[in-house]
Amino acid sequence: MNPTRMILHVDDDPQITRLIAEHLHNAGYEVTSLNDPTQAMKELISSQHRVIVLDIDMPRINGLDLLQEIKAYDGGIQVIMLTGVVTLTTVLRSFRLGAEACFFKPLLTPEPFLEAVHDVFGKIDRWWATLEDLSHRRHQHTPTLA
Repeated sequence: MNPTRMILHVDDDPQITRLIAEHLHNAGYEVTSLNDPTQAMKELISSQHRVIVLDIDMPRINGLDLLQEIKAYDGGIQVIMLTGVVTLTTVLRSFRLGAEACFFKPLLTPEPFLEAVHDVFGKIDRWWATLEDLSHRRHQHTPTLA
């Protein structure tokens, strides 16, 4: 599997991680599920995950605090919130901290969630294409020494 199609899902509820992993696997993604949010940063640092699905209300570490920590580590990591905390404050705070999307559990249908996942991978692909273009242009315009 292409490492850029890997997703880290952090939720303290094993039933939710199983269900979401099934939806994501069926859509062609590779998923690492964690039910212990305290292990999220360790997993992130030791892996190539560029997309994270993150719960908010978890023991030992709040998902919004974890979102902030993830973005401080690498602002290019794309985070989608999937939470049972259904409030305007939750949504606004998630977006202010850098989440790309916020969905509420239970998902009535997985399609909007899967579309958001597809969109964040598209964003990552566009970033890489821009960086490759920049690299190519630098090499084209680099003066050579005679």
